[in-house]
Amino acid sequence: MTTTESRPPADGPSEQPGPVVRTTAGAVRGRREAGLAVFRGIPFAAPPVGEARFMPPRPADAWDGIRGAYAFGPPPPQDLGNLGGPGLIEVPHGDEWLTVNVWTPEPDPSAHRPVMVWIYGGAYKLGHSGSPGYDARHIAADGDVVVVSLNYRLGMEGFASIEGAPANRGLLDQVAALEWVRDNIESFGGDPGQVTVFGESAGAGSVASLLSMPRATGLFRRAIAQSVPGTFFSDALARDIGAALAAELGLRPTVADLSTIDPRRLTSAGETLSAKMLQRVDRWGQAAPTVTPFSPVVDGEILPTTPWQALASGSAKDVDLLVGHNRDEYRLFIALAGQLGRITDERAASALRLFAPGPDGEQAYRTAFPDALPGELYERVQTDWLFNMPSLHLAEAQRAGGGSAHVYELTWPAPGSGGALGACHGLDIPLLFGTYGADLGLLLFAGVEPSAEAEALSSRFRSSWTSFARTGDPGWPAYDDERRLVQVLDAKPVVTAYPEERSRRLWEGHEFRPLPLL
Repeated sequence: MTTTESRPPADGPSEQPGPVVRTTAGAVRGRREAGLAVFRGIPFAAPPVGEARFMPPRPADAWDGIRGAYAFGPPPPQDLGNLGGPGLIEVPHGDEWLTVNVWTPEPDPSAHRPVMVWIYGGAYKLGHSGSPGYDARHIAADGDVVVVSLNYRLGMEGFASIEGAPANRGLLDQVAALEWVRDNIESFGGDPGQVTVFGESAGAGSVASLLSMPRATGLFRRAIAQSVPGTFFSDALARDIGAALAAELGLRPTVADLSTIDPRRLTSAGETLSAKMLQRVDRWGQAAPTVTPFSPVVDGEILPTTPWQALASGSAKDVDLLVGHNRDEYRLFIALAGQLGRITDERAASALRLFAPGPDGEQAYRTAFPDALPGELYERVQTDWLFNMPSLHLAEAQRAGGGSAHVYELTWPAPGSGGALGACHGLDIPLLFGTYGADLGLLLFAGVEPSAEAEALSSRFRSSWTSFARTGDPGWPAYDDERRLVQVLDAKPVVTAYPEERSRRLWEGHEFRPLPLL
């Protein structure tokens, strides 16, 4: 197709045209911004609509002339109410969901800078690489690296189990984006042989999945997983949830039926089912209280096993891994539900029975934390089950498979809400990107100017992450089974034995398996 270049926004008083880079599909023109060259909204795959709906990603259509790469591509279909809050951009419209963005110090093919590819989180049902909280200018400039971010299909389009469609379509989108990086990033000044994938929450679950997927082998050299969720669905559970999702619309879980619904309307199935999931604990078990009907599916083909099993078998032994979590992960969700300080012992006991490992898990937790209040036990077991222990066990699996892993824990408390949120889920994002006034940063830094302490910790995050991307060494020793040294990120960062030893011992020997259909 032929594309007529639109006029870019002014680059400054001189309004000099931005740099042009040729990709495999055609030439793109970016902008000069704060000493960087920035390119937004470059298609890495064709729009997954029409006959391509629910199918693996297909190559992007080529274009003639120079395509203006000035604006982020439209987000994949999701609950748009979650994209329109304070600090978020005006959401573009269209079907070109599968796009990448590039921040580079200079698009010089001879530069061969390390490349960092960001995968956003959002419970596999929300997210957009154009969110201001993911503005990568500080990472690219401070670390002298090329940063790429990408969109991938979410929710029904990307992760629902649908007859006639491959599983894990969102993960296949990520593989396609990494293939685009392999084939194009040198022209932007990056080294295709020195690619690091990094992501948080569902983005970290995606990174863990990529480490396990044969289709992703060789597409990256290093991986950073921030707060890995332990939720991976068995094929049986995914099919049952897929049928329930389709039933919300009065349809069968087939490509033929679901293709009759516009992608932007199809999101309603996930929204309505999420509100009912707690009623299905007897059928969906631990998946039900997560109130998200989407997760990667261990389907035996695209995702052959769980990441923990794959890494322990050596699937990623040649990939350097940096993995960690925040001390108070689950507190964010308790706060968002308005339940801080309101958890009864009955609710704590119910959570302990559902999530604690082993037949005597509830009593084991009460014994290990004898002075904990009900709210603290409720938070602790869900923090451990959902994020902390999956993250730690990923490092242990990597070591068991012959690879290397560095581990961290963030313990610095968010200053917003009088510090009540602690080192909660998502706090690492505004610290890493330096985007305190955007997205989740608006809550975590609410009404508080970033202190010198926050700025120093933010700089420490970026220097460690970019050092790891460059050398495989973030600045502290690799994790081992004897000393168990980790980097604790706080006002005064220290290297010490893994701080959550009581939790580690409670979960020792536990296997994170695909969540079953009961």
